[in-house]
Amino acid sequence: MTDAVFTAFAAAGLWPGLGKTLAGQLAENGIVGPDDVLPSKLAKLPSIGLVRAERLVESFKGASDRYDVAALLVPAGLPARLAFRVMESLGPSAADRLHADPWRLLDIPEVRLVDADRLAVSVLGAEARKDDPRRGVALVAHELVRAARDGHTCVPSEDVARGVRAEGYEASDVALASALEDERVVVSEDGLLSLTRYAMAEEAVADGIARLLATAEPLADAAAAKAVQGQLDEVQTGAVVLAMRHGVSVLTGGPGTGKSRTVAALVALARARRKQVGLAAPTGRAAKRLEELCDAPAMTLHRLLGAQGMTGQFSRGEEWPLDEDVVVVDEASMLDVELAAALLEACPDGCHLLFVGDPAQLPSIGAGRVLGDLIDSGAVPVTELTTLYRQDEGGAIARLATAVRGGELPAVEDDPGREVVVVRTKESGEAAHRTVQLVTDSIPRALGIPSDEIQVVTPVHRGAAGTIALNVALKARLNPGSGEVQGFDVGDRVVATANHLDEGFANGEVGVVTGKADKGLIVSFAGAGPVTVPPKSLLDLRHGWAVTVHRAQGSEFPAVVAVLPPEAGGLLSRPLVYTAFTRAQRHLSVVHASGPALARAVRDVGALPRRTRLAGLLQEAVQAL
Repeated sequence: MTDAVFTAFAAAGLWPGLGKTLAGQLAENGIVGPDDVLPSKLAKLPSIGLVRAERLVESFKGASDRYDVAALLVPAGLPARLAFRVMESLGPSAADRLHADPWRLLDIPEVRLVDADRLAVSVLGAEARKDDPRRGVALVAHELVRAARDGHTCVPSEDVARGVRAEGYEASDVALASALEDERVVVSEDGLLSLTRYAMAEEAVADGIARLLATAEPLADAAAAKAVQGQLDEVQTGAVVLAMRHGVSVLTGGPGTGKSRTVAALVALARARRKQVGLAAPTGRAAKRLEELCDAPAMTLHRLLGAQGMTGQFSRGEEWPLDEDVVVVDEASMLDVELAAALLEACPDGCHLLFVGDPAQLPSIGAGRVLGDLIDSGAVPVTELTTLYRQDEGGAIARLATAVRGGELPAVEDDPGREVVVVRTKESGEAAHRTVQLVTDSIPRALGIPSDEIQVVTPVHRGAAGTIALNVALKARLNPGSGEVQGFDVGDRVVATANHLDEGFANGEVGVVTGKADKGLIVSFAGAGPVTVPPKSLLDLRHGWAVTVHRAQGSEFPAVVAVLPPEAGGLLSRPLVYTAFTRAQRHLSVVHASGPALARAVRDVGALPRRTRLAGLLQEAVQAL
């Protein structure tokens, strides 16, 4: 008799190395349960030799923690694939945690209360009660998890109580009291509730910045720093002086204002002083650009900190700090509070840390607003560059971006160089058609920029002008194929949707499939070079000719087609439009189908406010010095 859990486990891709085709052949070859996972039986599958059969047995044993989670989910009518997210959220002992408290399933933002209740009934039977205190605690945590998905690190207790009652748990005061006895939730003196992980991260950032401010000695006097003034203006020189004098400083400004030139001068000065410099950015493409500008090695932040696969842990930290005297972090607007905490904990006493970024861009995908809080706190020196220098390269793009940054959407003037082009369309279907035309014909023919250097960005996944449909259309024109390896063919452009540092690529990196390897793919990523992506990790790849604006953040491309369809109207904001436009280096085509909503968003819709405690914590920590 076929084991339902086993069948669902294999079909969901939870078994490393077992593809969909093999999963579909298990039952017909008599492999219907865990006891059948033997080398002798697996070797009978088509195209499977004894060596690979033995590897599959070992990988099945290694995935036992996932299997234990699936064994809880499947009998409750929940998808086995959810085990990936459960393991990511609850860790290796996830099954034990769900046995003890099935409502911990609500730690995952997309899980609904009805799903957690189904699991509770399946696990606890008659003991599953709607007034169970564990259910109340889980609802409190779930409200905070959902708030974190929107960027908030804390929520007023009355708002959480309201959310708990809206889910039908009337005893919200009991739920809040029980939650504060749980290790997942803490409350501040001003009545703000936080998930403990974010509260600890914000405190770690504040303490770390205060520590660096207190321990850093000047690395060069003002006279030495001003020796670079031949390359820099007075404000840029002042930024170098501040970075060399203070343990933590911030450099901001829009495109074309000379942030890169300033950083390059700082790096040159520090190296001339025989100081060890670390250059890092949240994405591989941004790190590569930083490396080229500074003529010095740069890497992703995850690589700098020694990320341990997908665990969220880092090898560098308080016990094994970084060796660098100066650390520069570019694209700091992308820093969420937990990554910032890991960075601060890894910086040794006396280190000089410079954050470089543009707070007008979209904030981090993860919770927090680190760069904005640093600037707003007044606790660290900040230099904002405002003079626009980039005229020869990126002049029209930089001028448009500067206007959008200030809340204006100017008419695009006729430009002989056609650096910025606006293509007006009436609806999504027409926008999609014109987008494909621009990528495959118009831009390569008129400007000599090949299709493989053009990136499409859009705010949405769904709809005719969303990433899904656009990638289908672009693949059909640029690299038609059957998708023989889990939907991908050699020559496809792909984007990573999760960190796989142990395999050599990070979330958001765009690459091209260059070959096949052992049921997986060889992908050449812009920031990491060729890497082998095994079958289990192919689940975290998507086609990448068209990506969301959020996914493109931190990267720049020779040419960008920014698609703004009607269904994006409610999502449009000044930071989103600004981020989309500033991904382009040499050419920007704007496929404009959102009508007056675009100008209205640029004029009226600033960054959605995020509730955090970091600015106040920074002020307190620095005042205590």
